[in-house]
Amino acid sequence: MGNALNHYLKPDVFPGPDVVPTFDPLLGFEGRKERVMIATQEEMESAKLPLDARDYCAHLAIKYQACRTDTFPFVYKCAHEKHEYLTCEYEDYVLRMKEFERERRLLERQKRLNKAA
Repeated sequence: MGNALNHYLKPDVFPGPDVVPTFDPLLGFEGRKERVMIATQEEMESAKLPLDARDYCAHLAIKYQACRTDTFPFVYKCAHEKHEYLTCEYEDYVLRMKEFERERRLLERQKRLNKAA
């Protein structure tokens, strides 16, 4: 609820959910690794991975799905793969929230500097 309210009250400093970052990704960093997809599009299609699972953790989702099909009635044996996949999903979520917050703060900073100038 807070996101919708802030987006309504401060549309100029609150980025939308589908906004591409407008600032340099290295602004404020000495060095930063670029995120890359490990699983290719062909691998995801051949594994019949759902569209909502085709993110930076897709390689782990494919491994977890393969483990489940290999050990079907005993899917509890895939607990390690499931844990790896869910941990990756959580870390991806946290990273996206940090990027969103960084964009919001940089927009507020830019607005404050433009107002002072």
